[in-house]
Amino acid sequence: MTKFSLFGIGLMLARMLGPHAFGTYAVAYVALQAIVQFNELGVSLAIVRWPGDPAEIVPTVSTISLACSVLIYAGCFFAAPAYASAMGAPAATAVVRVLALAVLSDGLTNAPGALLQRTFRQGQRTFADQVNIWLGTAVTVALAWSGDGAMSLAIGRLVGCTAGAILLLAFAPESLRLGFNRAKARPLLRFGLPLAGVNLLAFAVGSASQIIVGHVLGPVRLGFYVLALNLGAWPIGMFSQPVRSVGLAVFSRIQHDREATRTTFLSAAGLLSAVALPVCLLIGGTATPLVSFVYGARWVPAARPLLWLALLSGLQVILLLAYDYFVAAGRSRFLLKTQALWVVVLIPALAVGARAYGLYGASIAELAVTAGCVLPLYLVELSKAGIRVRAVVRHLWLSVVGAAVAGFLGWAAARIAPNDFTALAVSGMATAGIVGLLLYRTRAAVALLRSVSAEPAPELPRSAGTVAQGATARAGHVAPVPAAADGKPSARPAAMRWDPAAAHYQETS
Repeated sequence: MTKFSLFGIGLMLARMLGPHAFGTYAVAYVALQAIVQFNELGVSLAIVRWPGDPAEIVPTVSTISLACSVLIYAGCFFAAPAYASAMGAPAATAVVRVLALAVLSDGLTNAPGALLQRTFRQGQRTFADQVNIWLGTAVTVALAWSGDGAMSLAIGRLVGCTAGAILLLAFAPESLRLGFNRAKARPLLRFGLPLAGVNLLAFAVGSASQIIVGHVLGPVRLGFYVLALNLGAWPIGMFSQPVRSVGLAVFSRIQHDREATRTTFLSAAGLLSAVALPVCLLIGGTATPLVSFVYGARWVPAARPLLWLALLSGLQVILLLAYDYFVAAGRSRFLLKTQALWVVVLIPALAVGARAYGLYGASIAELAVTAGCVLPLYLVELSKAGIRVRAVVRHLWLSVVGAAVAGFLGWAAARIAPNDFTALAVSGMATAGIVGLLLYRTRAAVALLRSVSAEPAPELPRSAGTVAQGATARAGHVAPVPAAADGKPSARPAAMRWDPAAAHYQETS
């Protein structure tokens, strides 16, 4: 329900605001996502993994999280002008400062959110998220209707986050306690700091493309790229994120049983791929009619990178599940090294691709680095953990074939059908049939996952006051990429202008 709500809201706001305002907001949103990756130093995740009563560490976690959030916002406030200028949108400074206030509500809710995740109280979290979304949207629409542009998105998001924070604090009242226990703080920081670094690197991977596109191509084309990213990642939000919301807890619960963990991972991978992969490739195959029909003709330039970003989302469905598996298995050192390598390879690839071929080049670079560099490393590490590549292929090959068929049918329908609606309807029904057949074959996996999540948690041994290793990347994504030596890109592509005759944006020399 939440994901459908977000999709509808994004559609409405994209039509109301247009690419320029949407791109300006994206500049601010990237900054917010960067600072929330480090604002609690990774310690809130210890609540999920703590082997004893989490109440003994909640006050210390809450204090660390809130104090860090206040300090980080202060730094963000003063750095906002330089960051906005580096992104090619100096007018976004005020939007950055307003939106970044949400880091304070995030600092308050890290502990209650972790408590709800630990106890599988997803219903209460969903209710808080819905209030956040709908209240924030109502404020945004009212302000956008009055002509406030990108600032309407920032204020609406801030209001929604504040309301959601109040509800989370009410649902987990024990998280309100502040305090500081030095004996607990040391193991918490030993646990959290490396994982905060992993989270920051994971964010860098996810948002490096937005940083590069904004800096090299400007806010208008950043708006196109963000729209394509959001649309391409819709299957992840719809299918993968709900699994991830309980995945760490499930893997942690059965980590003592290697065979059960292996079987659960493979079953979850098979189930997710059966649902998400065909939808990802359908989105890529029908990119042009999908963007045109849903968002309008002026957003059509977003269709060009969407094909490759949809394929990227298909890979990420499996990579994100593997990430949670590695977290529960305590393989944080591997994650840190892999994320660092990912960033080092990705940033220059994106810069070259964006400068040479614009949005199209950036999207291809992102997919190429993920498939050619990161996926092999994940497969090797899974193999070391007892999940052989052959077993992964056996569980996924049919879903990959089905997804390829769905993508081809979408591509053919987009070129043969007389209009956008017909192309989407025909290819959508065909994909629904493919997903239905794949789900029928994975019904045993569904039963297994239900039984695993319903088992009572085993008693975990204590270990000299330390916290078990592991963490999970939070949604979001990077610190700004430095400008070129002279402060400007060496070969800035042509600007974008609205062409009424063509009914979409075109490049100008």
